[in-house]
Amino acid sequence: MRRFTLYSRSYCHLCEDMLAALQALAEPGQPFEVDVIDVDADPALVERFDELVPVLYGRLDEPELCHYFLDEAAVRAYIDRHSAQTA
Repeated sequence: MRRFTLYSRSYCHLCEDMLAALQALAEPGQPFEVDVIDVDADPALVERFDELVPVLYGRLDEPELCHYFLDEAAVRAYIDRHSAQTA
């Protein structure tokens, strides 16, 4: 199953908006999971991401897909690219 990681924080409307926009991209037969990580729970994550949140990753060993706002084109390209690799 496809998995995304969203670096987020509580009381962040941009974070909530990005999560909702990402979840809206789910299609029948192509589910994905989203791990939401609270950056404020780890000083190293605050140092790394602080003012960039929300930050969305597909695979953590690849560059971020987007931050602040969902880049639908980047997310769809990621999904298509990784669907082709597993087909």
